[in-house]
Amino acid sequence: MQIENLIWLNDVTAKLAAKHHVGTREVEEVFLDEPKFRFVEKGFRKGEDVYMALGRTYAGRYLAVLFIKKGNEALILSARDMAPKERRLYGRK
Repeated sequence: MQIENLIWLNDVTAKLAAKHHVGTREVEEVFLDEPKFRFVEKGFRKGEDVYMALGRTYAGRYLAVLFIKKGNEALILSARDMAPKERRLYGRK
């Protein structure tokens, strides 16, 4: 899967900072460093399925990023630290 651009909504960036303490730059770093992609669920609209990117920031933080793929762009929904099970899955990439 190739993602060339990230789409940000103001409400999402505020939630990432306040609730999960994740910055937009950290999410960008995950997509720049060959993340492991997983299908999460079928979207309500055709072509708007939800995916997860598992990856590391340059500082070594392991993040799980939820997004909707729109062509070669990703609409960011959420980002948080990986759960232990996700960390094991990421280690097998």
